[in-house]
Amino acid sequence: MDLGLSGKRAIVTGGSRGIGLAIARTLAVEGADVVLVARNAEPLELAAKALAQETGRRVLAVPADTGDDESVRALVDRTVSELGGVDILVNAAAEPWGPGKPTDLESTTDDVLRGELEIKVLGYLRTARAVAPHFIEQGWGRIINISGLGARLANSITQTVRNVSVSALTKNLADELGPKGVNVTVVHPGITRTEALVERLAAQSDAEGVSVDELEDQLAKNTIRRVIDASEVADVVAFLASPRSVAITGDAVAAGGGLPGPVFY
Repeated sequence: MDLGLSGKRAIVTGGSRGIGLAIARTLAVEGADVVLVARNAEPLELAAKALAQETGRRVLAVPADTGDDESVRALVDRTVSELGGVDILVNAAAEPWGPGKPTDLESTTDDVLRGELEIKVLGYLRTARAVAPHFIEQGWGRIINISGLGARLANSITQTVRNVSVSALTKNLADELGPKGVNVTVVHPGITRTEALVERLAAQSDAEGVSVDELEDQLAKNTIRRVIDASEVADVVAFLASPRSVAITGDAVAAGGGLPGPVFY
């Protein structure tokens, strides 16, 4: 199936590694030019160079801090200047949720929650606000917000609040921008095989003498009983970024291999 992404111009925040980089790779393979965004310039530039060589597409590395509105606006201005416009925004800039994060009431301080909202919720709002005028002017655009299945599980106040907030932001944007040709969706990954997970499991394997495959099996509590790879999340996002996804907006798409038990409707 041709997704119709050839020649589209995409911004991917959190694009230097993990799910963000996997999404950028899939979009580029499908024919899009891509702007990779992250705070740290050196790994970002290395990722952009490698991706450009791999896919033959134009890939720009633009260091930016989604916690700063001026930085976000400069990012979008540079994208439009260098690529001639922008068609797709993928928001994936957030700290991964994992071991060591606060899960109980006592450890959930104001600063912990504020920090998560500043990047994952307000950061997504800032980037959407910056690209929206360009999407509206051309009468077409796609915004895909990467959230997480923590929106559907009460494992941690902060994890749930930040992910539910992204869903609420998505729905509001979709209702406002839909009549102007812009679709907005949220994708909920579960436990996903990324560079960070591979590194963590390798260290745990060395410490405990258990194979990485066994450790992954222990993590795979989903319906299909295996850990989803970042590239498989990226396949879902690429469809949502395409013109073929016009029938889907304002909704959440779970990409974690199925959550056993609850019925979502």
